[in-house]
Amino acid sequence: MKQASLDAARAAYDIEAQCITEMKDYFDDASFSRAVELLAAAPRIGAAGCGHSGIICQHFAHLMCCIERPARFISPAEAVHGATGFLQKGDVMVFASRGGKTKELLPIVEICKAKGVSIITVTENLESPLAQAADVVLKQHVNRETDKWNAQGTTSTTALCMIFHALQAALIEETGYQAEQFALIHPGGAVGERLNHKPLG
Repeated sequence: MKQASLDAARAAYDIEAQCITEMKDYFDDASFSRAVELLAAAPRIGAAGCGHSGIICQHFAHLMCCIERPARFISPAEAVHGATGFLQKGDVMVFASRGGKTKELLPIVEICKAKGVSIITVTENLESPLAQAADVVLKQHVNRETDKWNAQGTTSTTALCMIFHALQAALIEETGYQAEQFALIHPGGAVGERLNHKPLG
């Protein structure tokens, strides 16, 4: 391997670590609290994004299910062909778009508003259409992507993940979710074995 390749790999750790540290400066207590309140009260949660953001939205939906907040990723392509029927009045839709202008998401916003679904947008652009349409905006901060062209969805993906992880951590506290509840729905794997282990005698 070339030395430049090793240097680029090591630099990626530094770039992303710096991003997460800097994100704390953009953490808004009021907006985050409102987002947690909406998610805690929602009967159902939808999440949508395109590209890397969409992949992380799938992760978010799974995180919500793991703490028994019914959720699903709604593909932007399927959303306008009936999939938004999952959402009902009082539910929450989470949109993730770094630039806040993803065209595929904008029609879903109109559906949510017509159905009385609350909107949380995660974006770097607070003046964007998706931010302006939201009930709550969570600021995404990205210093730069890890590739030398600053073009691949790397650090931005980590930043979005961090926001979703913070939401789950807060929701566990807010709802009083217990490990015993998770043990029931997660009997598989090493985690399930640890959580469901019953001491002898």
